[in-house]
Order: sequence, then C-alpha cells, then structure tokens
Amino acid sequence: MSIIYSTSPKHCADKEITLPLKKLNKKLLWLISTFLSSVFLLCLLIFLILRPSKPIFSLAATTVSDLTLSNSTIQATFVSHNPNTRVAVFYDNLRAYAIYRGQHITGDAELPPFYQGHGDTNLLSASLAVAAVPVTPSLGYEASRDRTTAGKLLLRLRLEGRLRWKVGNWVSGGYGLEVDCIAVVGYVAGDGAPAVHMASAEGTQCSTSV
Repeated sequence: MSIIYSTSPKHCADKEITLPLKKLNKKLLWLISTFLSSVFLLCLLIFLILRPSKPIFSLAATTVSDLTLSNSTIQATFVSHNPNTRVAVFYDNLRAYAIYRGQHITGDAELPPFYQGHGDTNLLSASLAVAAVPVTPSLGYEASRDRTTAGKLLLRLRLEGRLRWKVGNWVSGGYGLEVDCIAVVGYVAGDGAPAVHMASAEGTQCSTSV
C-alpha cells in the first residue's frame, strides 16, 4: 500500500503570498539603508570639503578682587570667534575655572549653551570664586610674593565643554573642547587708597583644542 501526500490549494496560496512579501520587505529595507548611507556620505563629504576651522578664543579682561587669593573673586571675559564662513557651531556643557601655580583655585563656573553663526563673535563672562575650593596655606604667601617682586600674577584660565558643527540642516556629533588662556594680571593702584584688585591687559590669546 502506498501513501499519497496531498497539499491543499489554500496552503499553496499562502506560500505564493508569503514569498513576494519577504522579497518586498528585503528590497524596501535595502532601499532605506542605501538612502540613509547616501545621505550620511554626502554630509560627510560636504563636511570634509568645507574643513571647519576650530574656534578662536581670547581673553577680553581678567580682574582679581583680592591680591592674596584667599577669599577673592576672579572675573573673566572670554571672546569666542567662529572663523568659518559656511559652518556654524553649537556649544554645550561649558565650564570655566582658574589655576594658579598648578593648583585649581576656583570651582567650576557653568556657562549657558549657545549657538554661533558663520563668522560670529560672542562674549562669555564667568565669575570664579576662589573660596569655593580648598587651597594650600602657602598659596596666599606665594601670591603676595609674586605681586611684590614681579608686580603681577600669572593665572591659567580654562574653558571646557562640547561643540557640534552645523552645515546646512546637518549637525555633527559632539566634540570635546578645551581652551587654555594665560592671564598676566598686573597691579592696579587705587585713588589715594591701597589697591584692592588686579587686572590683565586685553587681547590675551588662548590655545584651543577640539
């Protein structure tokens, strides 16, 4: 006796419908992947052709309220310039702090995020409190000695955060931003009274790393 296997017409119809659907889904997925890859490569190509230059930072002014640095406030004004003519910049998570003789002498001052258009220049102001972090007892003595012997203090003002490039409607991922400025803060005499603050010359150039 032989066994005969038979397939119903309904089962054959299901196979005929399932196979085209699978092919259609694969083709649609391939088209979407190709389109997204093309858009990404096009944006990357434009980005590489434009070759954005890193922002230029400088110090407009720096003022120290107390010469001993024991309980003083440092007022710093940064100037940020975007030298690119076709690339804009988003700045995020910005914070500023001061260093004297290799020691952090202030806490971090957070700065608001901002957008910088083509060729734009922006001013960023930070108020840094020395009393916000512990410092070594000898720091005040060293600051007074520098003021007495050299008539100035040498401070490092740093700005750190993230930036994103913008080309047309495309925005890149985040890049680390580090700005290192040297402020030569000189003695400023008062009018008939002991001086209570120091200020740096304008236009101090900063080094920028992206």
